[in-house]
Amino acid sequence: MTTHGSHLTQLGLPGTIRACLFDLDGVITKTAVVHAAAWKEAFDAFLREREGDGFRPFDASAEYDEYVDGKPRADGVRDFLASRGIELPEGRPDDPPDRPTVHGVGNRKNEILLEKIRTGGVEAYDGTLRYLEAVRAAGLRTAVVSSSANCRDVLRSIDAESLFDVRIDGVVAAERQLPGKPRPDTFLAAAKDLGVDPGAAAVFEDALAGMDAGRSGHFGYVVGVDRVGQADALRAHGADRVVRDLAELGGEA
Repeated sequence: MTTHGSHLTQLGLPGTIRACLFDLDGVITKTAVVHAAAWKEAFDAFLREREGDGFRPFDASAEYDEYVDGKPRADGVRDFLASRGIELPEGRPDDPPDRPTVHGVGNRKNEILLEKIRTGGVEAYDGTLRYLEAVRAAGLRTAVVSSSANCRDVLRSIDAESLFDVRIDGVVAAERQLPGKPRPDTFLAAAKDLGVDPGAAAVFEDALAGMDAGRSGHFGYVVGVDRVGQADALRAHGADRVVRDLAELGGEA
């Protein structure tokens, strides 16, 4: 964590920042709660099939934050099941959603998620969209960095694709073989694609895994977005500043 004192611009950032790297779920869009619900449905179905009706359900708050949030889908499956002492074969990326493999459970979750998005739509955080416009008006470059393979479709659904110069998502990460958060590789790739050093880039994240990525990547500023009352945990994982909404940072007309 770095200390910048009061030397912040009207955007609430150090003057050395030239680019902003934004997570998608929970920062730009109100989809974190939808992801948590989809994970719960998928994990509970798997656990019920494996252990019967007496299974211990997935905790969509604590276990979601600790094992799943912000990570690539397969990593989330592996980490949560490991916490329950369960190890599954990897399987194949195209495994059907009822197959008891890492990819099968992950595909079940994605199928549930897409159905929830189709039926409920996607809502953006207005404060983030206004902040993005202010950042771009100030001449800073922007990237979206998400573990989601559905990132482009989600951005298009809220008319926000044009607000980003670079997109590093689950599809791009797979193509480039980039490990996901909490490793910093996807954020580092975004900074490189934008042509800036990590020290000149700010990271905006709501997940603890994203905080860890921002800290280990030695980025110039890490903003924790607290949507669920975990401000202390975000700070403990490396946030330079924690806000409830990006509108708090400034940039408003």
